[in-house]
Amino acid sequence: MTNTVIRRVIVLGALSILSLLAVQTYWVLRTWDLQEQEFNRKVYQALLDASKNLAQATLFELPPQNLIDQVSSNYYVVNVDNDFDPKTLEFYLQKSFENQGMHEDFQYGIFDCSSKQMVTGKTIKYNKTSPFSVVELDKSEALPPHIRTELNYYYGVRFPGKNVNILSNMWIVVVFTALMLITLAFFIYAMFVILRQKQLSELQRDFINNMTHEFKTPISTINVSTDVFLQNDQIKKDPRLNRYSGIIKEQVLRLNTQVEKVLQLAKIERDKIELNTEELDLVELIREVTPSIEMKVNEREGGRLELDLPASAVMVRADRMHLTNILHNLVDNGVKYSKGAPEIRIALKQEDGRTVLSIQDKGIGIPKEHLKRVFDKFYRVPTGNVHNVKGFGLGLYYVKTMCKEHKWKLDIHSEPNKGTTIEINMPVSG
Repeated sequence: MTNTVIRRVIVLGALSILSLLAVQTYWVLRTWDLQEQEFNRKVYQALLDASKNLAQATLFELPPQNLIDQVSSNYYVVNVDNDFDPKTLEFYLQKSFENQGMHEDFQYGIFDCSSKQMVTGKTIKYNKTSPFSVVELDKSEALPPHIRTELNYYYGVRFPGKNVNILSNMWIVVVFTALMLITLAFFIYAMFVILRQKQLSELQRDFINNMTHEFKTPISTINVSTDVFLQNDQIKKDPRLNRYSGIIKEQVLRLNTQVEKVLQLAKIERDKIELNTEELDLVELIREVTPSIEMKVNEREGGRLELDLPASAVMVRADRMHLTNILHNLVDNGVKYSKGAPEIRIALKQEDGRTVLSIQDKGIGIPKEHLKRVFDKFYRVPTGNVHNVKGFGLGLYYVKTMCKEHKWKLDIHSEPNKGTTIEINMPVSG
């Protein structure tokens, strides 16, 4: 994953999360505000009803204005402006709150008209078995007097658990908020894991690149030394030494090919690929590489290469070097994965203004469950405990990468024990 992709993922993910958080915050605040307004409305109505019933029972008139003041978010003061009986007030408060469907615990206090201090107060607790239980307020729980000093007779009501009760009515919002926070935490953790994995991937890639570069010098030295051995007359006269020298030469060339492939793919991943495209006659190109391809096929006794090419030229726009490498990689795979004598068929056909290049073999084939992954880097189809086919799983990855850069469509068709066909669909040039 490139730095650009990671930055894009982080930025888009952060914007998405921040947008969701903004919406969630607005939803929470809006819901809280609506719940608080509803709570205040019920309290105002209950206190008004209780005060009217108290005035009617005690035979006095209530002040025409400023009857109820909200001193704080959970504390209300009612200016009845007349003397009254605490027991009567307690009864009507409980009745009014019940009528409003409010089952919250509350505290009330009655204030002395001369000292402006609370002279009596109680905590009323609601429970399901007995609607209310009454507990005397101690000094530490005394309700504060109203700041309006001109009031003579008034009482205060406080709801200690107001915020908790509002939250309990917002449980759906609370659950979604918790899920949002979990999502945010997961996103941060995922970004940390991605960055950590990228760092480890870069360390691994640098190690492989350095290691393969270090291999180049000893490989070149062994290759030169092997050539000296093979040209020596004494080695040529000894069949045994000559055979071993040939094996060393063959394996050195094979190792050098694999190292070159790793270095080439590392360069592809590190830098933007620059294709040197040109107008090519695909028929001519295939005929040019046929001798070297036939050598690979004929390495196995009985190997056969079949060409099915049109008589006229087929012009495509491509990078000659990479297209040649694609052909060699696909034929090499066909040879390696053939049980007996390899039978490779290279065909060209034109349909609807496009050219289809197909490389077919009659090898062991690929099970259906592995077809989607054969083009992944380092992926090799499992063969159990049999490891007679060597390689790094880079060939088809290279083919896929080059086809993607050329904007060619790549398809694969395969059946176990029947063979594999890989098709490259490319536009005709000109």
